[in-house]
Amino acid sequence: MRMMINQNTVDLEFPPGRVALDLLRGEFGLTGVKEGCREGDCGACTILLGRLHDGHIAYHSVVSCLLPIGDCAGKHLVTIEGLNGPGLNPLQQAFVEEGAVQCGFCTPGLVLALTAWLLNAPDWNEEEALLSIAGNICRCTGYLAIRRAVRRIIAALPAAAEGTRVETLIAAGYLPAWFREAPAQLAALSQSRHTAITGRPVVVAGGTDLYVQKPERLESAPVELLSERPDLRGIEIQGSWCRVGGGVTVEELRLASELRAFLPDLPDFLRLVSSTQIRNRATVAGNLVNASPIGDLTILLLALEAEVDLHDGAALRTLPLRRFYLGYKKLARREEELVTAVRFPLPQPGDHFNFEKVSRREHLDIASVNSACLLRMVGGVVEEIHLSAGGVAPIPLCLEKCSSYLRGRELEEATLAEVLRVAGDEIAPISDVRGSAEYKRLLLRRLLRAHLTPFLPERRQGRRP
Repeated sequence: MRMMINQNTVDLEFPPGRVALDLLRGEFGLTGVKEGCREGDCGACTILLGRLHDGHIAYHSVVSCLLPIGDCAGKHLVTIEGLNGPGLNPLQQAFVEEGAVQCGFCTPGLVLALTAWLLNAPDWNEEEALLSIAGNICRCTGYLAIRRAVRRIIAALPAAAEGTRVETLIAAGYLPAWFREAPAQLAALSQSRHTAITGRPVVVAGGTDLYVQKPERLESAPVELLSERPDLRGIEIQGSWCRVGGGVTVEELRLASELRAFLPDLPDFLRLVSSTQIRNRATVAGNLVNASPIGDLTILLLALEAEVDLHDGAALRTLPLRRFYLGYKKLARREEELVTAVRFPLPQPGDHFNFEKVSRREHLDIASVNSACLLRMVGGVVEEIHLSAGGVAPIPLCLEKCSSYLRGRELEEATLAEVLRVAGDEIAPISDVRGSAEYKRLLLRRLLRAHLTPFLPERRQGRRP
């Protein structure tokens, strides 16, 4: 397979299931890519992954410890060595002058993650800049210095630019000049993505969970990589429904302009799903097939009454998402079937959609309990509602009894008290490292109150219609 690594075109034979971290450090000696947790949690191995599109390269930050080499074929990989010049660039200089480097082990990953933000940000927003590095830890706890460095970088960025963002950043010294030639160099590559598959392959989409759970197996097993399949891509509004391809990443979903009018708070909800580097690889279908009882995306989609399209290569069938989970990590899916798309009816004007998550950390953490709610009120009466909850049962749970109880009722304090009682009978949490069963029961009560309390009569006064 052929690819670009920094300025160089390389042609190599490497098992497609091996991770890019090992290739970059071991085969090419690019030790600025640090080996840390190997689980995508620390960001020390962050690189830029660039894909050619319409004559330009779209770059995103990814963790190389969870990136299969087969998904790098025909792409551009940029490490800290590729950004380095004869002196420090302005981003690196800001880190040094604000004392944000300390031991330096985590700094390359931070620099790459911020460079990806510079390449993609629609405007110079500090909150989004900090979100771009939410997946990077600093082992020396230098976070205040890092924040100062980010503010310094933003203050020095050009207010307007002529030409492409790459040209702007080259002119400002953030990127080396050779980035101009990278699109033509990448376009000149002519090759197949990776070697032919022999034997029964392991299907890999984003790999952000598989490579944590089964890294040794994936390094040597035949793999079928789905990330470039066009039939699994795209977000479309089809009448009153939305279709999301199974290969769409969580970050693509977060930034989807098509959904802003229907789900304006979705970008904020999806900020709570892992980190930018993971969201750039994790897929919608992967989150659903993983079958975690606390999968954030699953809980969101359950409340939206989503359906999944399952294709076995010959026939397509559609199944309500709430019927997709049969038991802990058990799916109503045959082995040969892929989740090719997820569909859901679009919220109507005036519908309220909310998502709540409680976890020990805001970013890069699994929920103790999470919950979502789609609510339609008419004159103080619940016309339609769909409630979901994670972390309180062996499967991602539709709170069907709660939802059924609320439909057609006035939403008053007594009604809310009763629905909390109904919820207690509908769930079956267990004690684990994320909290006791009783704690999870209390958490769900709080989250259901967070969904519904704003619509109690005393709180509805003054609310916009």
